[in-house]
Amino acid sequence: MESNEQVKLTSYSTKGGCGCKIGPADLQQVIRNLPPSEPNPNLLVGLDTSDDAGVYRLSDELALVQTVDFFTPIVDDPYDFGQIAAANAISDIYAMGGKPLTVLNIVAFPISTLDKQVLTDILRGAGDKVREAGATLVGGHSIDDKEPKFGLAVTGLVDPKRVRTNAGAKAGDKLILTKPIGVGILTTSIKKDQLSKEEIKRMTQVMATLNKRAAEIMEPYPVNACTDVTGFGLIGHALEMAKGSGNGLVIRNDDVRKLPRIRELAENGFVPGGTKNNFNHVKDDVDFPEEMDQIDRWILCDAVTSGGLLISVEAEASERLLAELVEAGVEASLIGEITSDHPGRITVE
Repeated sequence: MESNEQVKLTSYSTKGGCGCKIGPADLQQVIRNLPPSEPNPNLLVGLDTSDDAGVYRLSDELALVQTVDFFTPIVDDPYDFGQIAAANAISDIYAMGGKPLTVLNIVAFPISTLDKQVLTDILRGAGDKVREAGATLVGGHSIDDKEPKFGLAVTGLVDPKRVRTNAGAKAGDKLILTKPIGVGILTTSIKKDQLSKEEIKRMTQVMATLNKRAAEIMEPYPVNACTDVTGFGLIGHALEMAKGSGNGLVIRNDDVRKLPRIRELAENGFVPGGTKNNFNHVKDDVDFPEEMDQIDRWILCDAVTSGGLLISVEAEASERLLAELVEAGVEASLIGEITSDHPGRITVE
């Protein structure tokens, strides 16, 4: 049995698979073969618009927001992994305009081969992040498995009239992204010992940061749509917004913040399979500049864990919202806009 100091947690995520999300193309094939759900007037957001969470109306003033997410370790420190997994799952609630209320832990763990303290530390990290979010842990479920997996099922509350969905983006809106991208390439690089301790700390800080402050700041602004950038990458989630709203998106590559050394590491081969799958899924719906090489295209499609919010806000309020986010320490940038041109497509500049 390995001690907490000796364990290299990320090595366990390769034993049964990569721990990545099922790719968008494969997921679409699975879902479209399912029988349609019975119509329910209280189901405000379901599967139709590829949104981050489901929304179910309880009354004219109150609705539930529900989501679930879990994955294999992407960092070696168990406490950090717990924090990242919790921040990632809770983010879906913020993206829908809600506030997290309760969480359930989802645990798979090789209890006979990994030190139990590792699991304790994962749960401790998640618990601290849940408390930071103002939510309450109410239980969970665990199984003995060959590789560790961890995540949360989260329930939140939202005013039905203030739900932010992919479908709400309007032509003329500006797009704000609240975190840098590139953590998929960095987490792949960890497994090959390519990152310094400082780089791992920086990457971990980005993923473990809740989107709570960004969500609180955007609350009073005229935000028409919002999503969080996770496994399908910036372009993948932006494309869901384009298709859901029936509008086009313009994304300016130079304005998208990226973590240090991303291009160097990608050039050296540390591009995760999920990132390449994302690109293959979106490439027919995205107009990239001819001079943009494959590396930069992959980076914009990088499979993210616990990424930032992609906010579609009315143009006249965008600079004020951006300034307030930056002043609060959010790593936000204005990266593009919504257009009535090329509906359902993205143009990268």
